[in-house]
Amino acid sequence: MVDCGVKKFYLYHLKDKSVMVTFIGDFECRADAKGRIVLPAAFKKAMGQGEMRFVVRKDLFENCLVLYPYDYWEEELDRLREKLNPYNRNHKQFLRDFFRGSAEVALDGNGRFLIPRRLMDQAGADRDVVLVGVDRHIELWASDLYHSIAEDPEKLGQLAESILGNLDNSTQKDNE
Repeated sequence: MVDCGVKKFYLYHLKDKSVMVTFIGDFECRADAKGRIVLPAAFKKAMGQGEMRFVVRKDLFENCLVLYPYDYWEEELDRLREKLNPYNRNHKQFLRDFFRGSAEVALDGNGRFLIPRRLMDQAGADRDVVLVGVDRHIELWASDLYHSIAEDPEKLGQLAESILGNLDNSTQKDNE
């Protein structure tokens, strides 16, 4: 509370919270001659009017790249910092490897971004790519690789059941 003579004003400091962004859908894209890719309008709309920059890195598990909106990247780093000890040799090695394949990219005035060639090569991507919205981040896949791992509705159902179905081992064995 701030006392300004006759009237008292309450000042609230609101920490600048990032807006929750959800990316949905997959979009076939083609890089131009300089390697720039246009961010689909649906993804631009999801990001709103804020700053249009991302951190891109190789995915830990899949052969694709992951584009993190900068605010979300900062949240991820905060989670890492809470769990890692900079004086632990293994933790330090993990951090080094985690950051090794990362780069910051921003949209230009025409809504395009340029992924460094070394990262595109790591994902086996050339000109034809698929941008896939996966909740709070975007995956960039080489088009041919993405289509080769096309979804299998039966497999998706089985994964949903095993992860979300809360089945015990005896029930799972009965259903197999």
